[in-house]
Amino acid sequence: MDFLSCALYLLLAWTLLQALLFIARARKANPGKLPPGPVPFPVVGNLFELGNKPHKSLAELAKTHGAIMSLKLGHITTIVLSSAAVAKEVFQKHDLSISNRFIPDAIRAHKHDQVSVIFRPVSTQWRNLRKICNLHIFTTQKLDANQSLRRRKVQDLINDVQESCRAGVAVEIGLAAFKTTLNLLSNTIFSLDLADPSSDRAREFKEVVWGIMEETGKPNLVDYFPVIRKIDPQGIRRRMTAHFGKILGLFDGIINQRLQLKKEHGFVKGNDVIDTLLSISENNIEEIDGTHIKHLLLDLFAAGTDTTSSTLEWAMAEVLHNPETLMKAKAELEQTIGKCNPLQESDVTRLPYLQAIVKETFRLHPAVPLLLPRKAEADIDLCGFTIPKGAQLLVNAWAIGRDPTIWVNPNSFVPERFLGSDIDVKGRDFELIPFGAGRRMCPGLPLAMRMLHLMLGSLIHSFDWKLEDGVKHEDMNMEDKFGITLQKAQPLRAVPILG
Repeated sequence: MDFLSCALYLLLAWTLLQALLFIARARKANPGKLPPGPVPFPVVGNLFELGNKPHKSLAELAKTHGAIMSLKLGHITTIVLSSAAVAKEVFQKHDLSISNRFIPDAIRAHKHDQVSVIFRPVSTQWRNLRKICNLHIFTTQKLDANQSLRRRKVQDLINDVQESCRAGVAVEIGLAAFKTTLNLLSNTIFSLDLADPSSDRAREFKEVVWGIMEETGKPNLVDYFPVIRKIDPQGIRRRMTAHFGKILGLFDGIINQRLQLKKEHGFVKGNDVIDTLLSISENNIEEIDGTHIKHLLLDLFAAGTDTTSSTLEWAMAEVLHNPETLMKAKAELEQTIGKCNPLQESDVTRLPYLQAIVKETFRLHPAVPLLLPRKAEADIDLCGFTIPKGAQLLVNAWAIGRDPTIWVNPNSFVPERFLGSDIDVKGRDFELIPFGAGRRMCPGLPLAMRMLHLMLGSLIHSFDWKLEDGVKHEDMNMEDKFGITLQKAQPLRAVPILG
């Protein structure tokens, strides 16, 4: 049953008494202090105004109601922030009060909300998991140590593209990037390739991960009317249970195999993440146990593979859509590292135009367009308005990236705007916050940035490209589709040509 059908059913089934209670609650909440917003309908509030692309619908509403806007989504007060100035104030002054997530019901599948490093509330256990990520996965020392691994996985990508080149067939860019990122993560964590060249596992894994992102991102009646949680009328939690189960089952098998190996005589502890996590668990099970390990890996694989591969696909789509940008990037790479030399991570600091392309891609196509929803743990005074305790906060990074008061020609892909600019994506420049900001910003930023520059630069440097079936660059489909992440509605397929 789709969202619209469920909503209409709910309208018919809901009683007049519930509507009256809704109005009474709205009056009691003293809406005069709330930010302005569209007038809500009884019971459903502003749910119908979200549409199938909420990032765009909310950006349009903000043009009328302002950069701080309130909506009523069912019984939930939602505050939408759509400007860099407002995002800066809330993250710098009120980060502690909004540190916890607003938990979508979909994430409750397999009780993931209770053990996820992404969604669980700030607590001692959350700090332990975050510390483990920072110390054993994403530190500069660890990332530097794995530099040769990343180079090998990107070389595997180039080899696969060369096969397509020789055959004269198109490459599905998003899938190729997903496979590369998946194998990089699985080698870092398990010392094995999850995307076996002889199987279709990468595509299957990608479909499961996109299913997770899509189900988490779509409007869910249960989130706005908790009383119907047990019914799960749209089947979202049921489908999420299946998606999570596939990935958790895969991890179960790999972890059990490693535990059996550890029992064997002569076992030598490896240098991968899973051995480290199992050792920490053996020494201090209160810090991390087997359940935490599996769900931490679910976070890492689902978030890490999808966001990196979709951003790479958008970057390639934009440079193919803008041939002059592609020519400038190729010229910079040839002049800096030489025509036949492979790109190394150490070269990236000498490639300002490549870095500008990545930043411009984040500006126009932030991987998580509304970031992840926050929850106000106390009443907050923000720019003269009151954000009530319990409200959901959405930061529209997509709208901020296209704000005409900040960016010239905001809807055009112009990497040159970042040349000579100090603006970065590390959560300090609020006009560009694709990874969020504050204590809950994405811990995987350092790895994602290394992989994006290395993959994108290598694909541009190693090949010339043309669109499949003779499609002209100006006729490319650049529409997006919304989940909790933002992907191309039509996957990018391009034919590589040896330069």
